[in-house]
Order: sequence, then structure tokens, then C-alpha cells
Amino acid sequence: MAEPRTVAVVPHTHWDREWYLPYQSFRLKLVDLLDGLLPHLDADPGYSHFLLDGQLAVVDDYVAVRPDAEATIRRLVTAGRISVGPWYTLPDEFLVSGETLVRDLQLGIAKGAAVGGATAVGYLPDMFGHVAQMPQLLTQFGIGDAVVWRGVPSAVDRTAFRWVAPDGSEVRTEYLPLGYGNGARMPRDAGALVDQVHEFADRFGGLLDGGSVLWMNGTDHLLPQAWLSAVVAEANDKSDEWRFTVMGLAEYFADHAGALTDSSPTWTGELRSGASANLLMGVASNRTDVRQAAARAERALEGRAEPAAALFLPPELWPGALLDEAWLAVIRNAAHDSVCACSDDEVVDAVLHRYAEARQIGEGLAERAVALAALAAGVDGPVVVNLAPRARSGLVELILDDEAGEAPAGTQTLRVRPTEAGLGDFPSVGMAAGLVAELEYASRYTAARIVDAATGIDVFSVARSDGGQLVSPAGRVELERLMDDRAPRPCTVMAAQAPGRKVLTRAADVAGYGWRAWSPAPLDVDPVVVGDDGASLGNGLLRVSADATAATWTVDGLPGVVRLVDGGDVGDTYNWCPPDGDVEIDQPDGPGTVRVLESGPLRGRLEVAGTWRDGAIRATTVLELRAGEAFVRVTTTIDNRARDHRLRVHIPLAEAASHSDAECAFAVVRRGLEAEGGPTELGLPTFPSRRFVRAGGITVAHEGLLEYELVDIAGECASAATMAVTLLRCTGLLSQRPMATRALPAGPIQALEGPQLQKVLTVRWALAVGEVDPYALVDDAFLPLEVAPGGAPVGQTGPAAGSALTVTGAEVSAVRRTPGGSLEVRVFNPTAEATMVSVPGRSGWVVDLLGRPQQPFDEQIELGAWKLATLQLR
Repeated sequence: MAEPRTVAVVPHTHWDREWYLPYQSFRLKLVDLLDGLLPHLDADPGYSHFLLDGQLAVVDDYVAVRPDAEATIRRLVTAGRISVGPWYTLPDEFLVSGETLVRDLQLGIAKGAAVGGATAVGYLPDMFGHVAQMPQLLTQFGIGDAVVWRGVPSAVDRTAFRWVAPDGSEVRTEYLPLGYGNGARMPRDAGALVDQVHEFADRFGGLLDGGSVLWMNGTDHLLPQAWLSAVVAEANDKSDEWRFTVMGLAEYFADHAGALTDSSPTWTGELRSGASANLLMGVASNRTDVRQAAARAERALEGRAEPAAALFLPPELWPGALLDEAWLAVIRNAAHDSVCACSDDEVVDAVLHRYAEARQIGEGLAERAVALAALAAGVDGPVVVNLAPRARSGLVELILDDEAGEAPAGTQTLRVRPTEAGLGDFPSVGMAAGLVAELEYASRYTAARIVDAATGIDVFSVARSDGGQLVSPAGRVELERLMDDRAPRPCTVMAAQAPGRKVLTRAADVAGYGWRAWSPAPLDVDPVVVGDDGASLGNGLLRVSADATAATWTVDGLPGVVRLVDGGDVGDTYNWCPPDGDVEIDQPDGPGTVRVLESGPLRGRLEVAGTWRDGAIRATTVLELRAGEAFVRVTTTIDNRARDHRLRVHIPLAEAASHSDAECAFAVVRRGLEAEGGPTELGLPTFPSRRFVRAGGITVAHEGLLEYELVDIAGECASAATMAVTLLRCTGLLSQRPMATRALPAGPIQALEGPQLQKVLTVRWALAVGEVDPYALVDDAFLPLEVAPGGAPVGQTGPAAGSALTVTGAEVSAVRRTPGGSLEVRVFNPTAEATMVSVPGRSGWVVDLLGRPQQPFDEQIELGAWKLATLQLR
């Protein structure tokens, strides 16, 4: 008789912390679940294991209201009865940064260690596709096994396969052909259980290849079924073909170490197929405001606060507690139903609030560190600080004294502050006196007076004394008397201040992670000029022109115009779906307008405006050229009153394209013109771009993840002529009923207002034609140079420029302090060629993502193609 085949029964629950209900509503249910589960595990030895959804956040959520239960959880985890982690939250992999994925796993594993240890299985049960570098991330955390459902292509014809990252890192992966709930509801009858497993094995026999069956006993928010152990025992008595065993995923992989063979399939790269499970690719475009909020919070932490504090503050002043709080908000938001915004409106409001708080912390910490860096430079006047790893030149805004009454060389005046200015008109002396009293706290004002509007005579006047007081004690008595005068008497408050001028200036050659003192100098590049037609700008590197008739614009090197195109959408937050007979609108309601907002010489701006759909959409696009920059900055502001539609910008390619290259976590992914679909979801070649996408001789960089598609496909070689980038997609349903692009609902059919985006929304992006470094483009467009006042001690002057850290040869993902105070730098190589990473004057250890030493280095390391490395510097 043949040996019975193993059925690995894995009791679990899939716990979306927030989704169609808010977090607190779901937490009440979580408390009920664990209140019942913990004593049941102690009472029923046959219920030998429970998978707590692979995320530590649910433990924190429960212990926050049941603190006495933490010891019980630790005991059960230590005994192998409960598995937790390795994630803190189960994230969406595409809609957050690579660094957020790293911090999520780091936090989950650290939290898991405190309650008995996180499981060493990459549990990825419900993510809407998987990034190419996930196998490398997992292996750098010491994890060699993974479990996936969505995104697996038809080419993977076995449940067990090798998943390989671009760098060659490999994880043994188990594919769940029916998802994480193939055994969700345990029947009370053992015979029924045996029949269910037979049916599953018959249906997926080719995938199973005669091997074991992974029976996932759980699904969304499902409570444990107390009768499980009795039914499993009875099923073993009834069946000679199957051996049912309750276990966790780690035990499953340990028992099936030989499941992979030489003939097992191998897949390299991202998993984004809808062949056997809905990918739900439309989450990339459903709430542009959430995508922007995520990017701004991540940039504030990764790009500004952490490097500024790590490099310009003493180690003992590292603001670890505040950064931990900000990162916790970002990681909680990374949960797939949270960041994907396929959730109730209250949930998305909470997501936006958490991102705002994280951004506020990051921006505040960065501003403080930059201010200290400028002071520490030891120079007089403004200091320009560069928080990017590469040396850069760029524009900054300064407020200068204006004693000379003219702009310094190489600047562009934005605003002149007069010596005296009116602060407001008031109907009575008393109200005017109230404002004057408040000016005591505005140190920039040197004098103030109240002027009778009818006679022009001063009613009251004061001047700041050498001691700093604006109003003397005697003047205060008089001012308080005047504040009681409410009789009608129109008057004006005038205030004097030192003359000032707000200017734009170009800071040249600021070192990576460095600074440079600013001093006036003639412009060393061609200026921005307005064309004779009044509708174009040029800077010697490129020229941009606008057409008011169709509210379109173009850039030298493009064969056509950039235009807005709007179409209908009867889909939901998960998937776009066009209405029957939909006709896209690519022309405005009537002629638009073009006007010059700034005319150079350092910055020029053109505004192109129009309305679409009978005025329901008003779009204003500002095109900005800067001296010395070979790309156009674009700001598209949409006042959206239309519903159920998708608005995209169509950009002509400089040359026909058969593929695109888009950024995702720690990599650039090449994609073709088609996407694989399946019986329940149409394969749509709309793809996510993390921060930039390249195709056909153009590069589009953008703030916040955006969706793109290559369209206008024609010719024998099936090449695309246009890139369509989704600016907003508006829908009123969390999930739709069966529709043309998806056969089944993806969640509750729940009406929502938030995803209709009935508001003013601004999208910032940039366009470059020709060969450019896309990472440098992203930095230049969205990580501006910073400026703060210097403060040289009397008689002392520091160097005019310097750098706190030099890193070359790779992209930098993070610069921060470890809990032990070491400086840590994470680098990655987003190319197919090995590179030499140099950190001059520094040595230390290459460590894995858990901080475990791998090898020492001295000033440089070789970094293989597509590799990620973390350096701890001495």
C-alpha cells in the first residue's frame, strides 16, 4: 500500500486591521477571536497550532487592551503553538517604498522576538502582486521560504516553485492555487473533510504533482473552529489515502524540504499575472491623494529626516523615538487594504491622517538638523545643504537685506519687501490698536503707527528701542487706552521693517550630503527666456511650447503634443472598467488659455488651462523651466467635479517602444505591452511606477506612485507611440458586481464618496527627453536643495563647502543611526552590471537586513548586479 499523502492543516485567520470597517470596529472582533483562541489552545492539545496571519500588529492591537495576555502569547509562541510574523503588517509591495518594506520586516521580526520569535517564512498571502526583489529581501532576513497567492503566472505549473530575484537570490515558494482559504470552513463531519480534500486534489492534481496538500483553514476575519482537532483525528481514522496533520507553515516547509526537484519551475522577477487569481491592478490609480501622502511621508523620513539627523547631529542627539513613531505610522499604513485605499472612507481618512503626522515629524526633524548643519559650517550668510547622495546644482529661495535697492548678480527677484507697508484697514482706533499690540511679538517690525484714514494724521506711533521693545511702558498705557476706543473712525496700521528682497538664486556644485556657502555670482548657465510668441520657454537645453486652442503643449524632441484624455469608469477601487460604448474625450470644451507666470532668467513658468466635460473638470497645468536643467517640471491641478471617470495625460514617445522600464522596490523592471489575465480578471497592461518610468526615449518622474500604460500600438512590430499616465481615477464603489474587466466582486459592494475625489488635486511630475539618469531626475525634481542661515563666530570662518559623507557607485536607500549609534548606509545597484561602491575614508562591516555582520570592508565594496547591501560604518 502506498504511503498516505500529507494534508497539512494550517489553522489561521487573515486579519485586515482596517478595510470595509474601521480599525477599532475590527479590533473588537480581534479581541473576541483571541479571547477564545488562547484558552482553547491550552485546553485542546490536538489544536496544536494557529497562524496569527504573519503580522505582529495584531498582537500589539490585542495586548493594548489585554496586557495580561502578553505572557500567555509569549508562552504559546515559544512552545510553537502560535506563529507570528515576520511582518509587522502585511503590506502592499508596490505602493510603498522598498525602504518601507525593509522597516516593516525589521519591526515585525523585532516585535516577534519579544514574544517568543517570529516565524522564518515569508508569508505573502493577499498582496496584490509581488515585487521582483522580494526573494532578495527575504533571504537578507534569513528567510528561505515563501507563500504566495496572487500574481503567479500560468508558466508556474506546480504549487512548489523557485522564485528568483534579479540578483539571483532564491526562495522556495509555495503557491496557493485557491488562496489562503481553500480549507476555510472546517466541516464537522470527517467524511466531508476527506471529500473536500479529494475534490481539491482532483482539481489541482497537476499543480500538486502527487505531493502534499496545504490546507489553509481560515480566511478573512474568520474565528477559529473549535471542532477542528476532533474532525482531523476522525478523518485520519477514515482515510488511508490522506494523513491529516495540524501544523504551521515553518513545520510544513521543514517536513517537505525535498519538495523542489530539478524539474520544479523557476520564475525570475515580479509576480503580476492574473492568470489564476485576481491581481486587482486598479488599486494603483484609485486614490491619487493617498499615493501622494505616502510618497511625501516616506520622502520626509528616508530622504530628509534620517540622513540630516544622522550626518549633521551628534550621535547622542539622534531622534530615535520620534522617528520610530513616524515609521510606525507609515508601516501601519503599508497594510495592503490601507495603502491601497480599497477601504471604507473612514479608513482612508485615518490613513491620510497617519501619513500627515509621519510627514510632519520628518519635516520638522529635517529642518532642525539642516539649521544646525548651516550653523556648524561656520560661515556668514546663507548655507545651501544637499541631502541627496550625488553632487548637485539647483535653485534655492533666499530672503536678503535690500539696502542697495537692487537684486544681486545671478538672482531673480520674486518679491520686494518695502520699508513700510500697510497691515490693514480698520473701522475703529481700538481695533487698530489691538493689532499694534500684537506686533510686539513680530521682531521684524521696527516701528508702527496708526493713521487716521480721513486726515492722514498719526493717531499713535511707536518705534522699537535698542533693548528690543516695540512699545515702551508709557506707550503701553496709551495703547491700552486706545484699545477701548470703539467709536467709528476708519484708520490704517502702517509698520516699518528693514528692506528685504526674496530672490531665486542658483547654487552650483553642492557636494552630496554636503553644504556650500552662498555668495552672489553671475549666472553660469544660459538663462530662461520667453519666446516671441508669448507661449513658449527655452533655456538653451530644451524648449517647451503651449497651444491655447487645444490646451496642449510639447517639448522639443517629441513628435506630438501632450494632452489630457478623459474616459468613463464603471469599475471600483480594485479595477478600472470602461462603460459600454465609452468615448474618450481628448479635447477641451473650447479654447483654453496660456499665460506667462514667470519670465526668467532663473525660472520661467507657463500656465495652460482649460475645462473638459462641460466644465466638470477644470485642469491647469504649469510648465516650469529652470536655468541649467534639461527637463520640464509639470504641475497639473485638477478641480474635479466629474464622477466615475479616469483622467490620463497622454505623452507622445520620442520613438516607438515595445517595452517600458519602471522603478519598483530596489530595482527597475522591464515590462512589455501586454499583461496576462485569466478567467476572472482581464489582463490590462496598466502598471505601477514607483517614482519614474522610461519608454521610447522619454522619462517621466512623478511624486507618488502613478499608473501608466503604453498605448497607440500599431505596426508589424507592435510598438507603442504614446505613454498614458493616470492622474486620477474616480469611482463610487469599494467593490463592483461582476463587470467586463473582472468577473466576481473583490470585496463588499459598498458605496463610497472618497474615491470620487470631488476636490482640487495637484499632481507634480517631470518630463525629460533623451538619455537621463532617472534617479538623479527624481532627486532634482522632488528633493530640493535646502537653505538655512549660517552663523560664523566673530573673527572665525569655516570652509566654504564640505561634505559629511561621500557614497558613489550605487543608489542610496537609507542613511541612519542604528540603536547602538553606528552610522548605517543602505545601497542598491539597479543595473545588470556589477559596480564598485566607494565610501572614501570609511570602513566597517557589510551586514544583512537584521544587522548581522557578513564581511568587513575598507572604503569600497563590489556590489553585484541588482544587489542590495547595508554598510555599518565605523
